This record gives sequence, C-alpha cells and structure tokens, in this order.
Amino acid sequence: MERGKPYIVGMQEFAAIYDVQSQMIRQWLHRGALDAETAIVVSGQLYWPLGFAAGYGETTPRRKTLNEAALQELVEQQEPGWMPQTKAELPAIVGQQEIVAMFDLPSQPTLVMAVETGRFVAADWRLGGSGGLWLLDTVLETVPDLQASARTLSWVPNPDVVAALRAGRYEGPGSVVLSRGRAAKK
Repeated sequence: MERGKPYIVGMQEFAAIYDVQSQMIRQWLHRGALDAETAIVVSGQLYWPLGFAAGYGETTPRRKTLNEAALQELVEQQEPGWMPQTKAELPAIVGQQEIVAMFDLPSQPTLVMAVETGRFVAADWRLGGSGGLWLLDTVLETVPDLQASARTLSWVPNPDVVAALRAGRYEGPGSVVLSRGRAAKK
C-alpha cells in the first residue's frame, strides 16, 4: 500500500501548531533556537517535516506547547500521507522556481498560467505563502500530457536539473532563502 505524500509545514503552519505568529519562527531561526538545516528549501522558502515540527517544542529549554487541534487539521489537509521526522526522509519536492528551471520556461508567469488553466497538474501541497508545491515525480509523470497539449513550449525536462533535484544538490533558482526587509539591505 502506498503511503501517500509526506506531511510538511512552512513557517505559517509551524507557527500555527505552537500558537505563535510566523515572525516568531523567523526569530527562532535568527537566535539559533531552530536550525534551518532541519528544513528543505523549495522556491526560496523553508519547509520542515511535520514530525520534526511537532516534536520541536519538546527539544527546547523553554518547552513549547503543541496545539494538537492545529496539528490534526494539518494532517487532515494533507491526507493521505505519512509523518517524516527528518528532511533526509523527504522525496524531491519542487515549487514554481524549480519547475521553471527544470523545463527552461521563459518566465514564471508561463507556469502560473498553465497551473491556473488546468493544463499543469494540481499542486500536491498548498501551504501558506507558497505558489504550490509538487513531488518531483508528480511533475515528471505529467510530462507526456504537457507535451501533448503544448503549442509552443516543448516541456522537455532538463535531465541535469532533474538529477540535481533528486539528489538534493540543486543550486539553481529557488535553492536558497533570500534575506528580506532590513537584512536584505545589508
């Protein structure tokens, strides 16, 4: 039996399961209370395995109370799935920036239009602040349909980008979290 997709959280969902604002997650990262190395970066945003996020409050000197109802709601929104504990357990996950690079699309709006018109497969996750997240395999499985319906784009995935994404060594657009606000001006 297939176990579905892994449950993951972005900053908004991480904050929700501890009843804090998402800025608090940024503060935990900035102070070193939360290590960004425990997350994956997809389209320039951090995402954590839900199992890690749910257990995080027990690992801190000042315990954080888990909101069980918020946790259950996240699980229900992402079902069917499974609860990974570490980022090493996660399959390759891509967002719009990685997909644009993988298919060498002329621009991100090209992909957005394909998603909005239903020509591109629906996102596997719709987490707060993301333009959609997909399992790499979900995207690759739709290539024949994309190619069949294409008028001008070839929708041929770049094998080097696919290999890098699968191996966790992708360094193209979206592979790093960019500083925002005052930190970006430094």
